[in-house]
Amino acid sequence: MTWTVGVDVGGTFTDFHAFGPGGASIVHKAPSTPDDPARAIVEGARALCRAHAIPMDAIGRLAHGTTVATNALIQRRGGTVALVVTRGFRDLIEIGRQIRPKLYDMQLDQPVPLVPRERRFELDERVRADGTVARAPSAAHIAAIAAGVVATGADAVAVCLLFAFLDPTHERRVSDALRAIRPDLFISLSSEVQPEFREYERLSTTVLNAYLQPVMSAYLGRLADGIGAEAPAAPIGINQSSGGLMSVGHARRFPVRTALSGPAAGVMGAIEVARAAGIADAITLDMGGTSADVALLRGLAPVLAFERAVEGFPVRLPCLDINAVGAGGGSVAWFDRDGLLKVGPQSAGAVPGPACYGQGGVLATVTDANLVLGRLSPRGLLGGSMALDPAAARAALAPLAGRLGFTIERTAHGMLGIVVSNMARAVRAVSIERGIDPRGFALLAFGGAGPLHAASVARSLGMRTILVPPFPGILCAQGLVASDLKEAFVATVRLRLDSPLAPHLDALGDQARRWFEAEGVADADRSTEASADMRYVGQNFEITVPVADSDIADALRDRFFAAHEAAYGYHTPADPVEIVNIRLVAIARLRHPTLAALAAPRVLAPSWRDVHFAWEAPVRTAIHQRADLAAGAVIQGPAVIEQLDATTLVYPRDIACVRPTGIIAIEAAP
Repeated sequence: MTWTVGVDVGGTFTDFHAFGPGGASIVHKAPSTPDDPARAIVEGARALCRAHAIPMDAIGRLAHGTTVATNALIQRRGGTVALVVTRGFRDLIEIGRQIRPKLYDMQLDQPVPLVPRERRFELDERVRADGTVARAPSAAHIAAIAAGVVATGADAVAVCLLFAFLDPTHERRVSDALRAIRPDLFISLSSEVQPEFREYERLSTTVLNAYLQPVMSAYLGRLADGIGAEAPAAPIGINQSSGGLMSVGHARRFPVRTALSGPAAGVMGAIEVARAAGIADAITLDMGGTSADVALLRGLAPVLAFERAVEGFPVRLPCLDINAVGAGGGSVAWFDRDGLLKVGPQSAGAVPGPACYGQGGVLATVTDANLVLGRLSPRGLLGGSMALDPAAARAALAPLAGRLGFTIERTAHGMLGIVVSNMARAVRAVSIERGIDPRGFALLAFGGAGPLHAASVARSLGMRTILVPPFPGILCAQGLVASDLKEAFVATVRLRLDSPLAPHLDALGDQARRWFEAEGVADADRSTEASADMRYVGQNFEITVPVADSDIADALRDRFFAAHEAAYGYHTPADPVEIVNIRLVAIARLRHPTLAALAAPRVLAPSWRDVHFAWEAPVRTAIHQRADLAAGAVIQGPAVIEQLDATTLVYPRDIACVRPTGIIAIEAAP
């Protein structure tokens, strides 16, 4: 009998969720190793198996959410990239769209291009907008371009030719020439990375992919070697920004797909929790050590976006619509030039971490503030195995308190108020700013710090219901275990509604079948989901609507009108509609865990300690251990619920109920 292990690497901890025979479920946390995240994964897997007497070779699959790609972009430590474009487009990477993301910020600088001008090459070729070839490049010219690229010393190259998504022949000829003289060169072709229209976004995505290839390939190689040496039967699945897994080979070819890998895993896990709780509409709050990630679920479905900016660079790929802010347990408090106290986005990370960790950190963080206020146990984290130093936390906050003229407790409470405001603003961005009232949604809190701050965030938004999963700090890892293998295919078609879709869907279906066969997916485990990007003729942006095999023009038009009404508040039935892209997602279903009913708990009385819910005075508060709570237990606030991977705060007058599956539902007092 084999085990499936999900592992999510965060800024502070690396989380494990193992799902095994008979529905057995095991959680484990280990400190992250920022210098080499693969080390924490291999060592943590060993520790998990050793602690629970599981043979390493009993691991049948490992699913991994990674932040390596995102961190490489943040720190600008990707590969040395060259770029090949159609003649006349050498500076497109800098010209972009000439859009100011912040209209009134006259000082905002665009990020420095990842490819300097001296490493950009123009190919004398041209494909027309209808896919026919206007000018084919000569073999001599391609050879000269390839030699020039190699001479730059680049270890990766992006090839993005105009209209290559309609005819990729010229890109493939450039790739063949490069491989002939430099077989070890990383090559990203726009016709493979994302073959759809909008040349600037396609170019930016392809350049990012090339930039990340050397870093991700090296990392995934170390991970595959480390896991393969001890668990040779465990294929590794890498989570994509769209919420599905892909093989290590695919991740090495298309690392840009992992830019939001970790947060996407949390959303997938949250969907399973919401389903088990019988709640269809929820807003997720994933607060870890470095950031807080927020997403909206309607009808148990996340919102999918096809264009995002990652560290200022446009990315045109399907991804879950997640709003991230720099608000985590390690977020550092500091004074800006205006003399006002700020919290984040700077983070103390795993090393040295918050001051209370006792690892050399001296800056005040959100974790230090929670410890000062009694919300975190002085025994420490991870069930007491990771000690916390209250004196060090107070010493870190003392300079801030002195500058403000406040007590240390009032300063700590103010820090938490700031970080809660930052998270509430992120929730408003995915709800109120889109015409959605968050008061009709449950707040689903997870991550190591999410349940500790959920009540404050919910109060600020008027939300009444909070859901806390059985293992909130491990939910991203649990979401990985619940994920399927997925691959997305797209074709730019630009069709009127009365044009036949079947030929285009069949072509994408052929690509999906080849992928299923390459991944060894049984027929019974295969499924596909089709959709179309639609717009009014003359519009510049599209809305994606699902497509069924039996759809006719009228059905698609009605679906588009409904989606347009939901997004913009109106639709115009008389205006002509067109289809721009057709998409197909291939899904290979894998074995998933389910939330099991709670086992009979021990009956233990709570302990007590003073906790500050306001800064003026502490409140005598019951401290419960989550493992001691039975299904149906009702806890009247104020209370603190502690467990291995998180701490849940129940405010005075709020009521927490334990569901049969172990989910805690908190109802806020009016």
